[in-house]
Amino acid sequence: MQTEVIKIKGMTCMGCVNSVKSVLEKIPGVDSADVSLEQKQVTIQYDAATTKPNQLKDAIEGAGFEVVN
Repeated sequence: MQTEVIKIKGMTCMGCVNSVKSVLEKIPGVDSADVSLEQKQVTIQYDAATTKPNQLKDAIEGAGFEVVN
């Protein structure tokens, strides 16, 4: 398993948190997505053989949020 921490801009509520978590956990190879509203980031555990970091960032941006790093 690989771990990726991504800073996210634009999350303001638990609905946003649930949106980010939902889109990430639908990606094949993603084991877990721990979204923190306070820290405005998500920690993702995923299989690097199945999923690439750009897929994770694209999914977050596709949900309407901005990836900071």
